[in-house]
Amino acid sequence: MQTAQRFLGSCCALVILLATVALVGCGQSAEDGQDNTDRSVGGENASLAKGQTDSSQADRRRHPVVKIETSLGDIVVKLDAEKAQLTVNNFLQYVHQRHYDGTIFRDVAPEYAIVGGAYTKDLAKKPTGIPVYNEARNGLTNLPGTIAMAREPDMIDSATSGFFINLAKNAHMDHRDDTPEGYGYCVFGRVVEGMEVAKRIGNAEVHKAAGKDGSPFERVPVEPVVIKSIRVVR
Repeated sequence: MQTAQRFLGSCCALVILLATVALVGCGQSAEDGQDNTDRSVGGENASLAKGQTDSSQADRRRHPVVKIETSLGDIVVKLDAEKAQLTVNNFLQYVHQRHYDGTIFRDVAPEYAIVGGAYTKDLAKKPTGIPVYNEARNGLTNLPGTIAMAREPDMIDSATSGFFINLAKNAHMDHRDDTPEGYGYCVFGRVVEGMEVAKRIGNAEVHKAAGKDGSPFERVPVEPVVIKSIRVVR
């Protein structure tokens, strides 16, 4: 009888021990599963954040944004390096060198455009680097609010630092053929803020003047419209 009781007691103890081990194991498995789930979600969020950062950086490279601070207000321009990479790189080189600080809009007309970036207030031309290849065949057209490179009318690849903002639809400035007269002027971005400032500059009172090198200027603002700075803002 005592032997049977000891045997039953041993069996009960074994059952309790096995149940305890099973419960602990289940608890650990559940905790391990929870940890794995947390790590999985965290990894997904980190990958998503990295993807968004990479996408944002790529967009800034394709479409950098600059602010043109003038004596009449600010103009914000979104550049298009996808369609005009060489031209955007050329323009940003002058921006980073602070070449535009203190230059003026030296030719303005409300039915045409505002031209600037090459001359100082006393109409002296600033030194520039080598001309950039003309990308006027990029499909972008000279619509109101677009920014394009100024160049010599008789030389296709002669743009350096000068640029203009279109105030009208200037289809005659678009690429038509491969002659100097028909090659066109490369559009490389568009105004996204401050178009009213560009129009105000275009409506400035103008007069004729001569540059330091004797070049004639037909529509120079009587009160100089100064480009205080151009900076990349994003």
